[in-house]
Formats: sequence, structure tokens, C-alpha cells
Amino acid sequence: MLSLKSRLIAAATAWIAIGMIAAGFVLSAVFKTHVTEQFYDELYVHLDELQRLAEFDSKGSHLQRNLSDPRYDVPLSGFYWEIQKSGNVLARSSSLQGAALETPPDAPKDVDVHTHAISGPTGKLLVAERAVWKDPNEPPVRFIIGTDQRHLDAVLARFDTTLTYSLTVFGLSMVVAATLLILYALAPLGQLRRALAVIRAGQSKQLRGDFPTEVRPLVDDLNSLLTSTSELIQRARTQAGNLAHGLKTPLAILTDEAYRIEEKGLPESSGTILDQCRKMQTQIDFQIARARAVAMRSSPGTVASVKLAASEVASALRRLHMDKMLRIENTIADESLTIACDAQDANEMLANLVDNACKHAASLVRLSVNTEKDGFVRLLVEDDGTGLPPEAHEIVFNIGERWDSRLAGSGLGLAIVRDLARLYGGDVSLATSKLGGLAARLDLPMPSAMDHKINR
Repeated sequence: MLSLKSRLIAAATAWIAIGMIAAGFVLSAVFKTHVTEQFYDELYVHLDELQRLAEFDSKGSHLQRNLSDPRYDVPLSGFYWEIQKSGNVLARSSSLQGAALETPPDAPKDVDVHTHAISGPTGKLLVAERAVWKDPNEPPVRFIIGTDQRHLDAVLARFDTTLTYSLTVFGLSMVVAATLLILYALAPLGQLRRALAVIRAGQSKQLRGDFPTEVRPLVDDLNSLLTSTSELIQRARTQAGNLAHGLKTPLAILTDEAYRIEEKGLPESSGTILDQCRKMQTQIDFQIARARAVAMRSSPGTVASVKLAASEVASALRRLHMDKMLRIENTIADESLTIACDAQDANEMLANLVDNACKHAASLVRLSVNTEKDGFVRLLVEDDGTGLPPEAHEIVFNIGERWDSRLAGSGLGLAIVRDLARLYGGDVSLATSKLGGLAARLDLPMPSAMDHKINR
């Protein structure tokens, strides 16, 4: 469980559940103790009443009047009393039927009230009894009064049922309250995430919002970091441009010297120098482009409009290849479609692909787009030329490699496209076009896909 929200809710739910269960056991035990004591207190009161109302004569014993509780007069009600001597029943309640009640014997002069659990006519019977010695030489008179345990169990069961329902409802309300409290407490984190998504979408350069005091220092630090990162990236791009400019002049001088050597009758030496200069220029162009892409990929809010990039590239290459009378179709019309890529890098990748297509097309080059389900945008650049054999689809992506050496070019364009695409989390591949020529498929992530990667 990676979600902080889920872990907090689960922990709160578990703690509340443990608390409710513990409270249930404790309250049930306390209530049972209280009700049992009250139950026996009632027996003691009835026992005293029984002893006070009992009268003895030569025929046995009888009560001056019935006990105040009418349940002792209802047959098999579970409320019974009995007066015994020497195991003989002197008197008993109207509710009691069957054999005499059997209780453990008491020692002489033991006038305390004893409680027992014995078998009664309608189940387990809880009794209170007292032995009274009229004459130490004679057996005691035993006053016995009892109530079925089922009456006590029924009271306890009703309480436990009510307690269970009450604690369940209370526990659920506590879980709901804890969940709402956690969601409210974590709301600033969601607000911070949305603010970061706005930055990733390129709509802002700073975190905006009304954050609580505890989160505000983090927001300020992040804004300072964003500002510092942007400045470092800009400085890196400037230094990369300065490096390219600084190497451009020495390479131009070397190239000029190579031509002079050729004029002096040393064509082989001149060719070697020119070839090495071209390789150096190729590597410089490649590494400068790669460094710029790495910097922009690390910059928050780097997005580009697919329609704008495609329109600019198509317009520029129509003019560049005007002499070939090519028709460059741009079918990308969705203005809201964006990719997580620097606009300049997006233009460079598309320009390389479209330029290659124009070099090999017979009459038509088409730009189209397909939004994939996994959060990537697929840009298609197709032509109606001769295409490439399948075995060449990977070779042409190597730096300096060209399938047809007779055509002009450095063999760097497709290598730059693939390296830039992969730096942004995408890729590029070649396939056979429906137009009959070659199809270049450029996959680049949408801003939402980049946010998802970061959140994970």
C-alpha cells in the first residue's frame, strides 16, 4: 500500500476497530458484573422476606402471606422458594414442582447466606440459601430461594446485542469522521500535486496557490529550486551554443587549409583532413543537440504544440523543396494536443523526418497523428517514394550511416531524432507506408503521461 492516504485511513480504521472491540468486551464485563450483583441482591431481599414471613407449627411451616413478587406464584416461572428441614420440604412456592431442591450442606452455626448454582425444574438455578438452627441438637431449617439463570442470560444477551449495534454504528461514524479528517488534512498535498501538474503542462513556472503554514516553506523551497533549475538550464544551453560557436571557426580554418593542401597537389592528405573535419562537425552537432534535449527534459513545464510544430515544419520544407513540386499534406488539426517536449526539439525531430521523406518522395509527403492509449502521441511522416528494405530500418539510425551514399546528407538526422526521442521518454521507428514508400513513426509522451511517471 503506497498511498499515504490509504495507509492513514487503514491505520485509523484498524485502531478504531480495536478500540470498539476492546470497549465492547470491557462494557459487557462491567455490565455483567453489575447485573449479576443486582440479581443476587434481589435474591437476598426475597430471602429475608421469606424468612420473615415464615411461621412454624406442629404440622410444618407456612407463610403469613405470599411474597411480594407474583412470579413466585406462577408455575414453572423460573422463580422458586423452598423451606426444608432434614431433607424434608416444609413449604414451597406455587411455582415449584417436582423433587426437592438439593443444595450443599452447611456447617452448624453457619448463618451466612450462601449462593449456589444447582439444577432446577426448568434449567440451571441460581439460589441463595440460609440455614437457621433453632436448636443446636436438631438439624437446621433451610430457607432456599432461587431464579433460573436463563433470566440473567436473557438480560445480558439483550444488552450485548444493543451494545454491539451501538458500538458498530459509533465505530463506523468514527471511521467516516477519521476519513474526512484525513482527507481534509491531506488536501494541501493534492493541491500541491495539481500545482505541479500545471507546471508540467507549461502553464506556469511557479507553484501557485493558498497553502497552509506547514506546507508553505516546502512550496517556497520548490519555487526557489524551479527558478534555480531554469537558470542553470539556460546557462547550460548558452554554454553549449558558445561551445559550438567556438569550434565552428577552428573547423572552418582546418577545412580551408585542407582545400589549400589540395590545390598544392596533395589530394589524399586534403581528403583525409576534410573527412575528419566532417566527422568532428557531425559529432559536435549531435552532442550539442543531445545536451540541449537533456537540459530541456529536466526543465519543468516543457511542452510543445503538435499542430504548431507540424505547421511550421511543413511550411518551411514546402519552400525548401519547391523545385521538386512536392505536395506536403499536414492533417494535424487538433490545437489542444501537446507533447512533453521542447518546441525547438520537436521542430528539429519533425524537420529531419519530413526532410528525409521529401528527399525520397515521388510526389507526396503526409503528416498525421494518432493519440495512443498509453499516454503517447504517435506522429506519422509518410512518403510515396521507393522506401527502404526492412534490413535497413535500423541501420540508418546509426550515426553517420546512409543507405544510399549517392544522396546528399551527413547521416546524422535520424540518429539525432532517435536520441532526442528517447531522451524525452519516446522512440522512433520505420515501417512501410500505406502510400507505398517509408513511414517514420515518432512516439512522444503527452504531459499527463510524464506526470504519471513522476507520481509513480
